[in-house]
Amino acid sequence: EEEAKLQNGVFLPCPPCPAGGVPSGTALEEPLRSCRLRSESERRRGTAAESPSPPRSPGGDAGRRALAAPGSRSRAEPAALPPAPLGFTDVNLNSRNTYEVSRRRSDPEHLPHGGTAPAEPAPPQEPAERARQRVGIAGAGSSFAEFFTRNFFTKRTKELKPAVQSAPGWKLFGKVPPRENLPKDSKIIQQEYEARTGRMYKPPPPSARRKNIEFEPLSTTALILEDRPANLPAKSVEEALRHRQEYDEMVAEAKKREIKEAHKRKKIMRERFKQEENIASAMVIWVNEILPNWEGMRATRRVRELWWQGLPPSVRGKVWSLAVGNELNITPELYEIFLSRAKERWKSFSETSSENDIEDAGASVADREASLELIKLDISRTFPSLYIFQKGGPYHDLLHSVLGAYTCYRPDVGYVQGMSFIAAVLILNLEEADAFIAFANLLNKPCQLAFFRVDHSMMLKYFAAFEVFFEENLPKLFLHFKSYSLTPDIYLIDWIFTLYSKSLPLDLACRVWDVFCRDGEEFLFRTGLGILRLYEDILLQMDFIHIAQFLTKLPEDITSEKLFSCIAAIQMQNSNKKWAQVFASLMKDNKEGDKNHSPALKS
Repeated sequence: EEEAKLQNGVFLPCPPCPAGGVPSGTALEEPLRSCRLRSESERRRGTAAESPSPPRSPGGDAGRRALAAPGSRSRAEPAALPPAPLGFTDVNLNSRNTYEVSRRRSDPEHLPHGGTAPAEPAPPQEPAERARQRVGIAGAGSSFAEFFTRNFFTKRTKELKPAVQSAPGWKLFGKVPPRENLPKDSKIIQQEYEARTGRMYKPPPPSARRKNIEFEPLSTTALILEDRPANLPAKSVEEALRHRQEYDEMVAEAKKREIKEAHKRKKIMRERFKQEENIASAMVIWVNEILPNWEGMRATRRVRELWWQGLPPSVRGKVWSLAVGNELNITPELYEIFLSRAKERWKSFSETSSENDIEDAGASVADREASLELIKLDISRTFPSLYIFQKGGPYHDLLHSVLGAYTCYRPDVGYVQGMSFIAAVLILNLEEADAFIAFANLLNKPCQLAFFRVDHSMMLKYFAAFEVFFEENLPKLFLHFKSYSLTPDIYLIDWIFTLYSKSLPLDLACRVWDVFCRDGEEFLFRTGLGILRLYEDILLQMDFIHIAQFLTKLPEDITSEKLFSCIAAIQMQNSNKKWAQVFASLMKDNKEGDKNHSPALKS
């Protein structure tokens, strides 16, 4: 009966010890007591099976009670534990039994059959008298024995709970208390919501959703059709219909936008194919008809129209060389001479700088140092998106050679920032020597020479002529610029110095160069007016700072068709005077004004 009570979780006081062992009334925890009882009963069964024992009496329960009673011993069962030290041994094995219980709960599969831990080799049993004597000694110092063997905090007697909830974890003193409010199942929440609101929601069948949808946007817009998570209130029928309607509208808009973009891409591709076909047919005309008869056909109307449409890339370099000409009579051999001279200057400069003799060399070495440093700096900043002119690129040394040879050829001009872009465009379309020849002759033109020599009087005349045609073609924008005192030099200097190769995309800049080689310096200022016309509506809404920033870095999405249509709309006539006549009249007025001024005013 006591064993049954122990298995059911009922605490019983330990039997009194004759030698003064553990005091009676000391209770053990039910998991440990049941574990202890289970191991004891198994051990008794194993001993009884091995050793001869007298026939059991019908009162088996009474025999088992005799094992637990104090002082009851059996000769047939010498391996059973004596009853006297039962309470002390039970408390002393607290840690081992706790380990067995936790291991039995965590990994029951690896335990032997029956759910018990494998029996460890039992230590040799000591005689009962010696055990009683040892227990008696422990009883003499019962205060110390109780302190080291009992639990620090007495626990209240509770009913056994499932293992998952009774031992969820550990903390510093004891176990973590189990959570009382466990998470509810989604179905339970749904049932509670329906019971509270009194509405039943029947979701549409999965087969009916997203049926016959040809276009599915690749975004989160389709999530509006999804049901809410199960732990949230379900959608009502009205809300589901509204979401379906909103989704259909979003799909329709996305489909229209996609169709529009597809038509736009097709249009761009058709224009590109048409342009390639025109370039291929124009290349045949340029190679077979125009270039062999250059001098006789260059000024004809047909050639000028083909020129306006853009030169084929395969003949662009050749046409540029013929259009720019070679008034300076530079030969490839002359380029090699100036290139070798430039290399000697670089070598001598590096030796001079290493010996720290720059101060003794005078101003010429200082100028040389400035030009070399500017060349090195500008080359790294020339078309940085192409990565072909930077150090280590295929055209880095070539560009350095062309610019260095020009500084030796024209020491009066030297190197000016912006030259690297012009030389780079020529190198991309011509061979090295031909690029140097075209570069030197191009910079020898009056407009480029005035800007690169920084001739302020000539630059002001060019700006004045530009303003004449600016006011004639774009009067509103001209007055807007005047109201902010925004002069042409703020944006024209960068455009003219680099011939628009820095401000415009490279392919568009090359097309500007095509017509520039045909029409000369006039087309540079006409292109500037075309850019202002293209962005007139935007510029009218800006102030001084934003206008300057916008014109310094133009949008990258500018197309050649839009720009050249705006350029074609610019009329380079003022009172029946063309660009050359207006510029010549400004030069004449300036000379007459200089004659009328007194020397004091001149100074």
